[in-house]
Amino acid sequence: MTDNEKHIAADENIALIRKQLSDIINDEKIGKILGADCVRQLNEYDALIEKKCEEPFTLVILGEFKRGKSTIINALLGKVLAPINVTPETYTINEISFGHTQTVEAILENGQRVPLVLEDITRENLEKRMKLFPAKISCVQIKDNAQILRDIRIVDTPGLSDLESLDKQVEDYIVNADAIMYAASCLLPFSETEQIFLASHVQPQRFGMLYVLVNMVDALNSMADVNKIMRRFRGISERIVPNAIVYGISGGDELNRKLGRDRVPDKGTREFYETQFFQFELSLKRDIIMQKDVIRSKRVMTMLDQMHAEISSKLKLISDMTEMDKQMLDERAKAFEAECDELQAALEKKKPSLHLSILEMQQEAETWMYEFFAKLRTSILECRAKDENGEDIFASEDIEKYFYSFLMEKVGEAYRTCIECHRDAITEIVEKMSRELAQALGIAEMNEVTKAPSVERIMMSVNNNVTRSVMGVKLFGTSENFSPAAMSTFSSILKKKKQTDIIDIALENYDEIRMNIVKDIKTVYQDLEVKAISRLDSLYQYQVELGRDALSQAQQMIDSYDNEVLNSTLTDAMARLEEPKKLIMQNS
Repeated sequence: MTDNEKHIAADENIALIRKQLSDIINDEKIGKILGADCVRQLNEYDALIEKKCEEPFTLVILGEFKRGKSTIINALLGKVLAPINVTPETYTINEISFGHTQTVEAILENGQRVPLVLEDITRENLEKRMKLFPAKISCVQIKDNAQILRDIRIVDTPGLSDLESLDKQVEDYIVNADAIMYAASCLLPFSETEQIFLASHVQPQRFGMLYVLVNMVDALNSMADVNKIMRRFRGISERIVPNAIVYGISGGDELNRKLGRDRVPDKGTREFYETQFFQFELSLKRDIIMQKDVIRSKRVMTMLDQMHAEISSKLKLISDMTEMDKQMLDERAKAFEAECDELQAALEKKKPSLHLSILEMQQEAETWMYEFFAKLRTSILECRAKDENGEDIFASEDIEKYFYSFLMEKVGEAYRTCIECHRDAITEIVEKMSRELAQALGIAEMNEVTKAPSVERIMMSVNNNVTRSVMGVKLFGTSENFSPAAMSTFSSILKKKKQTDIIDIALENYDEIRMNIVKDIKTVYQDLEVKAISRLDSLYQYQVELGRDALSQAQQMIDSYDNEVLNSTLTDAMARLEEPKKLIMQNS
């Protein structure tokens, strides 16, 4: 079977599965059992799948403001299409797709389309034009005949500096993306908000291919600096998004190269970032563009599988409940509430144990830090070592140039290592307690809610505040990358650096740095404890609400349905779900 035939067969299977699931949820009898809200959410989800099937293959570039996203896109295209040097106020979502002739249109929130030219979407001109528009801009659609656009649509998004106010429109683009490029800056190594964004918005989507592009590498002074920065980015990426491919590039220099413009002077790093950009383009063509139909089919099949699982689990839960008669169900409801009270009490009893475990970890981390600082003092003093002739082993200019960054890097690394050593342990404790709660409630499969859910599943539960509260609790995401109190001490060292010997300043502030680090470690572990407890409480509430909803719905079914008809409808629904499940498994 040729690739084209495989693609046609996959499309036919997707259409068949969608029809089978749609027929089930829109069946009057089955729909009544599922409930109006559930049917509405499932139909909304099906509309999302339809959109995914019909839209062009989409590559979305994400990242905080001033990470060079637009420049990277222009470097890929080999021409300037995406606007650069814009302000947050004038930054628009730019959809760039293929067209035989170049066109630019602003799509307004009221649906109106306003013809533009490329010059209109520069910073100065757009500010003027926006004041004349009858509504805000929803997005700017740019069409061009660049070769790469024949296969994919590229979406340039605004900066994601504020996760709390992440625009709903950008969230929709993330959900509907087929592949992601995430732009970061080598000058601003992965901030806390960037890490949280990747963990909470990108990783749950389970993209088959995710590029982390460490931009502006041409600004670094040596390959030693490049290697250090790249190790940091790869280490963090591996922990948060293990499937990510990390490239160190210079979007600006690559664009200048392709356009024949003057380039920045080579600091000995040009070969690295030129090669990295070439490898990125090669992977994009080989692993994304040539495989786009396969990627699209797999993502749609994953969505259909989730939709199938949602229907199946809901029907099974109701089926289990409706096996009881009304009196048994009433008794079960009372027993359930009593169990909830007992579990709540049991949960409260577990909290001191959790507190003690995390306190022990905190004390262990403090001990490690004291040992580290004892060794660090020795290392600092060794910088003054002299040779047999009484000459300094280390040149004073080298110490002046590298000592401050060395000190910050070593202290920061020790600080992060202490906390990271305990991450898995804290997570394991919370996971174990979560499983015990779930099993005690009789809904053992709900322990999956402690793991990162798919964005699609979150969207399906968009009106479920309990679910949102569970998903919103993060075990990690505090000031775990560097000690904030210690930063003030380092800043004071930097200010005094030119006044006297930097080693003297470091030794003079040595005790203050150590005390600040230990104080911050205590604060971080206290925060981790609060978040761990909050996660347990949220999980408990989620499971309780789930159980209550199932019992309530089962009671309503018994009151309004003939028992024989109810069981017959449930049996029919479960049987009808078998065929789409087989097709999903065959095509996964």
